[in-house]
Amino acid sequence: MSTIDQVLMREALKLAKQAAGEDEVPVGAVIAYQNKVIARAHNQVETLKDPTAHAEMIALTQATNHLSTKWLSECTLYVTIEPCSMCAGALVLARIKRLCFGAKDEKTGACGSVLNLVEHTQLNHRVEVAGGILAEECGQLMSEFFRTKRKLRF
Repeated sequence: MSTIDQVLMREALKLAKQAAGEDEVPVGAVIAYQNKVIARAHNQVETLKDPTAHAEMIALTQATNHLSTKWLSECTLYVTIEPCSMCAGALVLARIKRLCFGAKDEKTGACGSVLNLVEHTQLNHRVEVAGGILAEECGQLMSEFFRTKRKLRF
């Protein structure tokens, strides 16, 4: 894991904490082009009442708008949790070069945990994957968020 990967994952963690502060599932994402951040997002599912408003999806839209292209073939996505099937599919469609994620998602992860869309050999694009970057911090943030949610229900 490179220093730049850690630095940019810390940026994604800041966004995940912002999401938690807004009572959103704490996922943050940044997209880098030539090691410069061109997109920043956090989950906004509750805020926008939109099941597709995941951090990754919002960041993809920002990045394609920034570069004025539908392909992100020279970009890296940093996200605090392993992407779900919707987001993993979008990464393939956007032809993103590289994915760096923090914690695995054993329930819905589609980049190696439950299934692996981003490296599926029958699809027209495969994404380079580096998982486990600041995994403990990313996982703790998610665990604390849901622990608090459970306490509030009872």
